[in-house]
Amino acid sequence: MTTDKQSVRLLPASHFSWRPSQPPSRQIAVLMSGGVDSSVTAQLLKKDGWDVLGITMNVPAVGKAKSPTSSVRADSVCGQLGIPHYFVDVKDAFERLIVERFRHSYLSGETPNPCVDCNRLIKFGLLWDFLRTEFGIRFLATGHYARLSGTTDGPARLGQAKDKAKDQSYFLYAIARHKLTDLVFPLGELTKEYVRSLANEMSLRTADRAESMELCFAGQGDYRALLHDIDTDRPGDIVDTEGNKIGTHRGIANYTLGQRRGVGFAGGKPLYVARIDVKNNTVTLGTRGQVCHRIIVADQVNTLIPEEMTPGRQARGKIRSYGEPQSCRIIHVQGTAMTAEFHEPQFAPTPGQKLVLYNNEDNIIAGGTMTTSRDQPLVN
Repeated sequence: MTTDKQSVRLLPASHFSWRPSQPPSRQIAVLMSGGVDSSVTAQLLKKDGWDVLGITMNVPAVGKAKSPTSSVRADSVCGQLGIPHYFVDVKDAFERLIVERFRHSYLSGETPNPCVDCNRLIKFGLLWDFLRTEFGIRFLATGHYARLSGTTDGPARLGQAKDKAKDQSYFLYAIARHKLTDLVFPLGELTKEYVRSLANEMSLRTADRAESMELCFAGQGDYRALLHDIDTDRPGDIVDTEGNKIGTHRGIANYTLGQRRGVGFAGGKPLYVARIDVKNNTVTLGTRGQVCHRIIVADQVNTLIPEEMTPGRQARGKIRSYGEPQSCRIIHVQGTAMTAEFHEPQFAPTPGQKLVLYNNEDNIIAGGTMTTSRDQPLVN
């Protein structure tokens, strides 16, 4: 076993060791999750002549997280495919970079997106760098539904998958631009239905596995159990937009902007969480119109197409992973911050969540973490 300064540890090979027969240009590591998508990805690459190395991350199971059955499936399917498989222990780094960041976001009154952080910091950051050093493998593949396209005079473009209903490019916007040329997404041009059919044709052991929708480190357990001992787990006032107390909340970590159900107040008209005030420990409720905004600010921006990141440029933006991108215009760019103005008001742009901008070719221009709307601060 080896250890690097970030406490990433390579565990012994599960079946047989990595002994590539192809040149480096045909060697690739595949991140194996134990699901149908990564299984089909590995088999497609193997059939295409790649030397394939299966890699599975060991992440911490926090709270009531389920047993690591997905890791067992990943190991099993690699054995079935006849490819070497290794577990990489990233628990220490994951706890520090993902779980603690997750908790800190709620402490700040934000709603985090840990999958984006994991992709940026762990999968396509720390882990990929570790694999390059440990195995000398340049290329990395995953079962994500996203498309990569090359250009004649520049780096690769990251865009939406053919299957828009399963597109995962929103979660991938923060990958370093210079790494896109070495990424492979074999499922980007395929539909989920077709991938399922391929898995059955290949008789893969994961062919009938249901999709996992929960956080990997929380499993079937309620992720809010991770927040029970932080300062935001204190009751406080629910107020209307004029500051009048109308109820009592259970702790601001239990609320997110736009939330309607379970807010602890039944009014004569639908009311939504419109504001979370960390300093005063209050939750403000407002009408749907009061939680919709056209002008949205984001920071920690990762730009993938710099030449298109200019004020006045038309784009299409998403403020959550589902749904189609909506028409907007870039109105301000400064350092690692950007401001976009949407043609139609967007429902509950939420601090901590992500604003991702696409061009007309469905490629990502840039993405960042939402902070405020122009109308009013969403979080103090």
